[in-house]
Parts: sequence; structure tokens; C-alpha cells
Amino acid sequence: MIAHPVPPFARYERDRLQALRQLNLLDTPPSESFDRITRMAARLFDLPIAAVSLTDEDRQWFKSRVGVEHWEIPRERACCGEVADTTQLLVVDDLLESDIYRDSVLAESGIRFYAGAPLLTREGYCLGAMCVLGTEPRKASAEELAALQDLAAMVMAQIELQHAFGRIEPTTGLPNRSQFVEDLDDLARDAPDTQRFAVFVELLDAQQISTVQRVVGQAALDSLSREAARFLSGLLSAGARVYQLGPCQYLYLCALADETSVVNHALRLRQELLLLAQQHSTSINIRPALGVAPFRPGSVDATDLLRTAQSACLDARATESGVGLFSVTVDAGHQRRFTLISDLRGALTSDHQLRLAFQPRVDAGSGKCLGAEALLRWTHPVLGEISPAEFIPLIEETPLARPLTAWVMRAAIERSAAWNAQGRNLRVSVNISAANLDEEDFAANVLAMMAEFDLPSSALEIELTESALIGNSRSASDQLNTLLAQGITVAIDDFGTGYSSLAYLQEIPAHVVKIDRSFVSRLDTHTRSQTLVRNMIAMAHEMGYSVVAEGVETTESRDFLSDLGCEELQGYLIARPMSADSMEQWLDKQEQP
Repeated sequence: MIAHPVPPFARYERDRLQALRQLNLLDTPPSESFDRITRMAARLFDLPIAAVSLTDEDRQWFKSRVGVEHWEIPRERACCGEVADTTQLLVVDDLLESDIYRDSVLAESGIRFYAGAPLLTREGYCLGAMCVLGTEPRKASAEELAALQDLAAMVMAQIELQHAFGRIEPTTGLPNRSQFVEDLDDLARDAPDTQRFAVFVELLDAQQISTVQRVVGQAALDSLSREAARFLSGLLSAGARVYQLGPCQYLYLCALADETSVVNHALRLRQELLLLAQQHSTSINIRPALGVAPFRPGSVDATDLLRTAQSACLDARATESGVGLFSVTVDAGHQRRFTLISDLRGALTSDHQLRLAFQPRVDAGSGKCLGAEALLRWTHPVLGEISPAEFIPLIEETPLARPLTAWVMRAAIERSAAWNAQGRNLRVSVNISAANLDEEDFAANVLAMMAEFDLPSSALEIELTESALIGNSRSASDQLNTLLAQGITVAIDDFGTGYSSLAYLQEIPAHVVKIDRSFVSRLDTHTRSQTLVRNMIAMAHEMGYSVVAEGVETTESRDFLSDLGCEELQGYLIARPMSADSMEQWLDKQEQP
């Protein structure tokens, strides 16, 4: 295919529109700084109408206007459109006498006189016009037209001033994220597909920034940001442009030979940045971390490049390596976690993604099934089966924890009510998080669900980890006490992995402790595990708790736990987690003589 050259005017119009849109002026609210100039133009010409008119692809949009109600008119046969095309001053003494404009929108609305001076960028692109209009034919003097051109220059100065402020971080004077986006676009045009590296520099992590703001104050943080900006700019080679992205966060681009070179460069830079801790006037502990992201201009957008560079910086903090290099493999893990969090909201409204599995709990002596733990399962439409160990810790730190627990609670209560109606005297256990207890209406919602399905309190158990029960707020204690007052059993899940102590156990309003599988699974081979479990059971009994052992997989473990007086057992030796229907079949078999 033969590539045809773009005609000069079409190329100019393309570049002109790009220059206009980069200024982010179109469809923005009125501004007094522009309105002041427009009112001055109307007074100088003693005319009823004046406007700052911007020429878009198919319309004239008024950033400022006097004497006109509408915000835009079609570009076709608009006087300001001719100014944009020619970049020249335009005066039309009488639109009705003009072969071009006698049938225009302006003429049909009663306009007879027009004068417009071009709004020219430094590169020579005309954005539109500073124009004045009248309802009577008239002439314009040389002095008036000179004044109109001066007003157009004032408008452009105001545009450039706003544009500069929108791209400069006021605390440090460094170019900001918006300027970086624009510069990256320029680099894609000037040096496409060349090897480049983005280096993300962070002096303090988010927790440190929060502490500094709270303890020392914002002024100290601003002072550090300014010193760091000067220091960093001085360290880099001439021509390297440093951008400020956030408090004590910076980014620059470099063109070194390979990844090894840029990582070594970043390590040396980090050592230099550590000197700021000695030079800064406050006692802020500077902990610089740098992230390096390789890229080729034109093959990645600014948002993704910033994300990957910052991700590498966060990895450097997590590993305490100081400098992190973006890894596709590591990023795939981050992307997967983000996907899971994003997609769970849809799963909550889907009929076929989320489901409950149930793992029986049996009496250690008789083997009779006393209840079951409800376990959440997720079949992702693309990723397939997702382990609860993968997605539940992610969700617990997001606002989705509340609707997810509500989904599990409703499904478990509904299933427990169905079994209760069948005459099966089972207690269903549901895991909740510390965040759920901070919901002021959590207990009320649980009790409302139970009432809706006519479920007795004996048929539900709430499980919480030790960490969730330690140091809970007054609101959390109130929620827990409300549930306890209604006769609902509370169990301490994963007992032994958190903060177990006699003092701690005295304060917890619970009925049951569940010894974590990590202890039970080693009973056959580890004497220490046997000692620990023996003491755990004895301590729990002395405190008035009943004990459930999780992770029972061998007959030896079962017998050992039974001999110690452990009340209930749960694990693969008894049964694996199963669907509700399979649970009913399993129960039927257990009841057969």
C-alpha cells in the first residue's frame, strides 16, 4: 500500500486540534480571569457582544462571553473559524454584505459587525479568536484593532499561565504528572521504540508520611520535598527532567544501555539520597526506595508506566532491597490480585460463581455429627477455582468484606434452616472477620436473617480468629455481646497461632476454641506438638471452653485427642468439605446401623 502524504492544511488542522485539547480548556467552567478581558473588549469597542471563542473540530465554543446566552455555535461559516484557518486578524464591516457570511448563523441571529484577533500559541497554532460583535454595520479603527490584538495576547498569556500552573507542582516547582503524560507523548513521536527506563523514587513510605504529617506537620514534609527535589535534580545528568508525583515521590526517565546498568545507577543514587537524612533540618528518617521499569516510547501509556515503576518501588520496600526492577511475573501476580478483587463484586450477584461447602464436625467419643463448618468456594468464569486462602485475605482489607460475609451468612443460615426443618440437629459455623464486628448493624442483620428463616440460636456458630478478638473496639464488643445474649455460640478459630495467653483467654467472650491444624497435623511425629496440644486442651478446659481439633487426618491423632478429652474433631479423616447435597447423603450413611 502506498502511503499518501497528508496535505499541509490537514496536517496543520490535526496539530492545531491537538494543541487545543492538550490545554484542557474546552467545556470548562467560566473563569473571571477571562471574563475580565472580554468585558474590557466590549467596553473598548462600545459593542454589546464580545467573546473568547475556541475553534473545535466542528464548533465554536466560548470560554468567555458577554451579550450572548449560548455557549457554542457550529464552526461552518463562522467568522472565528476563518481566523483559526488563516491565523490572521479578520474584520467584517457588514455580514449581510459578505458573500461568505450573509447566510451564516451569526447573520441570521442579527449580527452585522465582526472583528476577531487570532489566539496564537508560541508554535503558531491558532486556538480561536478574541472577538467583538455588533448588531449594526461599522468600521474599526487601526487603534481599535491594535487594542483587540493586545487583548488576544492577554488571553493567550492567561491560557499559558493556567497551562503552566496545571503542570507544575507548586511546593517544589517540578513538573507534575500531567506534564509527564504530555512529555511521554512527545517522546513517543520523537524517539519511538527506543529503549528507555522510568525510575520511580520514593523517600518515605505511606505510613511514614502519615506519621510526619500528624506529628511534625505538613510544613516539615513540604520542606523535605523541596530539599529532595533540589538534591535529586542536582544529582542527575544535565537535561534529565525530574517529575513530582506525590509527597516525596519523584520520577525521571533515563536511556542507559541495559537493565544492569540502570539498576546499578539506581543503587548509587539511593546511597546519595541517604545523605539527605544527615542534611535535612528535621529528624525525619528518610528511607529511599527506587523502582525501575523498562519501556519503549509509543508502546506503553503513561498510566501503565507509572503503575509498573511504582510497583517495582513497592517491591523494593517489601524485600528491603532498596531498588526493584519491574518483573512481568511479579506484576502478573499483582494483576491477578487486582482482578480477583474487581471481579468478586460481580460474583456476589451471580447465581453460579460462589457456593458453600460444608465440612462435618463430629463428637470425639461417639463419632456423631454435631455440626459443620461453612467454607466459601469461588469458581471464577475465566480463572476457574480460586482458593479461599488466596482471595479471602485480599477481600478482608477492602469494602467488599461486608457484602461477602453477608452472602456467606445468608447462604449458611438458609442451609442450616433447611437441615433444621429436616430434623437434623446440626450447628453450622460461619467465619467472620474483625472488620465485620466494626459494622454497627452486624449483629442486628445476623439476627434478622435468623428470624427470617426461623433458625434457632443453637443452630449457628460464629468463628473468629484470635487476632480479630484481640483489642477489639467498643462497637465490636457490643456486636459480639449482642450475639452472645441471643444464645449464639462464639468460637476462637485457629487457636494457638495468634496471641494465646491465660490473661487473654480470661477476657474473650467465647464458648469454643478450635486448635489449629498446624499443631494437629504433626501429632504423630512431633513430641513438642503433642505437649503443646495437651496443654492447650487442658488450659481451654480450665477456662471453661470446649475444644474442637481441626486437621485430624490419622486414627492415631484422633485417638490421642479423644484420650485428652477433646470434645469435637474436624478433618479429612472424618470427611472432606462437600456440597450441601453430598453432606446430606453423608449424614444418611452415618445414621445407618
